[in-house]
Amino acid sequence: MSTPVSSLIQRSAPHVHALFRIVVGLLFACHGASSLFGVLGGAMGQGGTIPTGAWPGWYAAVIQLAGGLLVMLGLGTRPAAFISSGSMAYAYFSMHQGSALWPIQNGGEASVMFCWAFLLIFFSGPGTWALDRVFFGEGRQEQLSTARQEPSAA
Repeated sequence: MSTPVSSLIQRSAPHVHALFRIVVGLLFACHGASSLFGVLGGAMGQGGTIPTGAWPGWYAAVIQLAGGLLVMLGLGTRPAAFISSGSMAYAYFSMHQGSALWPIQNGGEASVMFCWAFLLIFFSGPGTWALDRVFFGEGRQEQLSTARQEPSAA
């Protein structure tokens, strides 16, 4: 038996999923834009930019900007989310984890949250309101998800 609340939740879920993808992508892109262009407080909130080609900060900022925009738009969502998730895992273990065990102690909360959020987006896909649907169509997305769920006959 379906209650009005559960019915509303069920109808809203695809739209909330899309909003989650859009907000996570936008926030990630803002990190990249601040480091690359000195906007929104600049690199690390200290103003200025990261020097072009500086390892790993400049490359991370490029991934943040491009990956965030792609995820936000829902274009190439799964590959962009996978790369973004991996870059945040790298950031956590290379920049934060060495100073303390827990993210709350080492300042790595944002890296951990972005890593897991992008991993969720990678596994759940772009959802509604995605440009992937415009270019590949509704039917193509359903074919891909059905093909993944059906076991192959051997």
